Amino acid sequence: MKLQGDHASELDVSGLLAGYDRTHDVPDELIAADGSIRPVWHDLIRALASMTPQEIGSRIARGDQYLRDAGVFYRHYGPQDTAERDWPLSHIPLLIDEAEWQEISAGLIQRADLLEQVVADLYGPARLVEEGFLPAPLIANNREWLRPLVGTVPRSGHFLHFIAFDIGRGPGGNWWVLGDRAQAPSGAGFALENRIATSRIFSDIYGHSNVERLAGFFREYRDALLDLRGDNSSRVGILTPGPLNDTYYEHAYIARYLGFMLLEGEDLTVRNGQLMVRTVGGLSPINVLWRRLDAQWADPLELNEASRLGTPGLLGAVRSGSVTMINALGSGVLETRALLAFIPRICEALTGEPLRLPNIATWWCGQAAEREHVKANADRMTIGDAYATRLPFELDDISAVGGKFTAKVKETVEAWIDDGAAHLVGQEAVTLSTAPALVDGVLKPRPMSLRVFLARTASGWRIMPGGFARIGHHGDRPELAMQRGGSVADVWIVRKDPVRKESMLPRDGIHLMQNLPGVLPSRAADNLFWLGRYVERAEHLIRLTRAYHVRLAETAYPDTPLLTDLSEYMSSLDIDISRSVPAAISTALASAFGSAAHVRDRFSSDGWLALADLQRSVTKMSGTATAGDDAARAMGVLLRKLSGFSGLVHENMYHFTGWRFLSIGRSLERAIATTFLLARFADPEVPEGAYDLAVELCDSAMSHRRRYAVGTNRETVIDLLALDPLNPRSVAHQFDELREHFGFLPGATPHRPTTDLQRAMLRTYAALASRPAYKLDTGALKDIGAGIAALSARIGHAYFR
Repeated sequence: MKLQGDHASELDVSGLLAGYDRTHDVPDELIAADGSIRPVWHDLIRALASMTPQEIGSRIARGDQYLRDAGVFYRHYGPQDTAERDWPLSHIPLLIDEAEWQEISAGLIQRADLLEQVVADLYGPARLVEEGFLPAPLIANNREWLRPLVGTVPRSGHFLHFIAFDIGRGPGGNWWVLGDRAQAPSGAGFALENRIATSRIFSDIYGHSNVERLAGFFREYRDALLDLRGDNSSRVGILTPGPLNDTYYEHAYIARYLGFMLLEGEDLTVRNGQLMVRTVGGLSPINVLWRRLDAQWADPLELNEASRLGTPGLLGAVRSGSVTMINALGSGVLETRALLAFIPRICEALTGEPLRLPNIATWWCGQAAEREHVKANADRMTIGDAYATRLPFELDDISAVGGKFTAKVKETVEAWIDDGAAHLVGQEAVTLSTAPALVDGVLKPRPMSLRVFLARTASGWRIMPGGFARIGHHGDRPELAMQRGGSVADVWIVRKDPVRKESMLPRDGIHLMQNLPGVLPSRAADNLFWLGRYVERAEHLIRLTRAYHVRLAETAYPDTPLLTDLSEYMSSLDIDISRSVPAAISTALASAFGSAAHVRDRFSSDGWLALADLQRSVTKMSGTATAGDDAARAMGVLLRKLSGFSGLVHENMYHFTGWRFLSIGRSLERAIATTFLLARFADPEVPEGAYDLAVELCDSAMSHRRRYAVGTNRETVIDLLALDPLNPRSVAHQFDELREHFGFLPGATPHRPTTDLQRAMLRTYAALASRPAYKLDTGALKDIGAGIAALSARIGHAYFR
């Protein structure tokens, strides 16, 4: 096949398209029905055909490297466990002409308005049921229809603010709606990352292809959410199920991108009908909550009592009108697969016109005529759960496809339909059009569906100019879900005229709003505090392990007094000296990683990747390093990587309240470790070499040589590591750091009495500073260490409860 160029030149693209069968009777996105390449694809295909395989590989590697550097992942649920997987980008974008996109947009906007009317009726007058447009059992037996909210009018006046539609091109070349997503549609943040990665792969092509930008869509949606607050002192939050959710990365990414708080259910509480956020400065009202968890888990008091993800009393706050939910609780009923059977008729009844974008033909088996039709045509249908929200080709545990069960079932398909009629639905077998995917250097057709997002703004529905395409792993089976090996592609809406540049800058009249220092959720502060502690603890454990193996390599006698004393101290910290990389180090880093995961929206990509790299390094070294020099070198590598992470976080993180809790945790852990270290290795009865060991473990050997004209002795070690405020490793310096940070925390107002926490810290500091080095005996050091450790509980009581 040859492609006509812009200047009457021709380009042979046969090699690139070797994977395409143009005799296939299903129109696809690249090849038109007459076998020609669609005009919208000409520039991209021409560019691809002119590239060498090496250049294509280099471009793809560039996009993949960006995704790895950005830390983009999804959580894969396997039969044994869950794991974070790399984002499965299909590197060729899907291109759609602006004229075709306008038709799609008009149809989806009509459908969005229709769904708003349907859900308003289901929780209001229920005329659709009363007048026979919807069967009562289909609604009454639906677990997504929430009885406690019947009669509740949303505070904003609308049930739907952010929705998505899964669409696909049918056999005739027309687009069809495959499913409605009104519960908590995911993917908008991933669409942004797809765009960034793909534009890096094809930066030269993207720059001159008049592709619609995405930033304007997100800016208008952000501004719309801010407008919904009503009170500028209130906040907008994003409610996430937490780090174990399969799309948690997107929740954190969107929170950073839009500048909203990322919240979990435990961050919220209800007081006198008002939804509040637990912050380090007390309870703070929140009037707009974009939820990313299903409604059933939102309130264990009135919905699923087993939920640990929601907030007790949330439904009461919704009924009181104090909070706008995005989308309204209960809107998930619109995703019910069986509703597709009734939407066309409802559209004509409510709007007086047919659907501009039809949905896939569907029959609910709870009606006699429809049930018989499904039974008679079972060989041409997919039959499954009527209340499911999956797409037709995403099979249920028990489904029938082409008249055959997908699992072992004793009865016949006809008997199965008769027995469970009210819970079954039949849908026409889906044959999706194909999109080009780059496989082994050539373009091959893969089944495709498209997820399109709509946001309600001040001027009405705004449709994202693109979305993301789900690409099947195989050419003959429409298995598009990432959990089943599918991938995703960027979607380019290509205009004939140059596109306007878009950004996230506020529109005219919207002024910069700065978050107050106290607006830090208590849970986030708690995790940042413990992140600081766990990272510092890991560093202490690594330094101990390195010191042990360095000395082990220097002697043929591992039972020397110093090594014996050191090994006993390490054992008291659960450090297994028989392992070159003790489990205690892995545990500390895993705990740090877990704390960081809960505040991922507050981390840069570099900081997150540095911490993940640390974990991978520990895992790799655990099976390779041997005792002695090898283990010591391994600990040196870990120490340098850990220092790199600490530098990234502490130097680049904005010095807001969150940074202070992170720093408090770090200083507190360092003070505790140093105090008990001195109590052990600066005791008058320690073996030879213990004083040098203490100075080495506190990374202060050079400082000691410069400060003192004599070798190490008990007084110089105590003076340098406990009392010298200029030594960043000393206990006194940690108290200076704590005193400064405590002074910036909520409640510590200048010219006001000191807080209980400040007074407790000052008492412990006085016990240290009021003694000269020779009077800081082992008992005093242990008492001071216990006093510092007790500050942790006081911090939790004051700010984390």
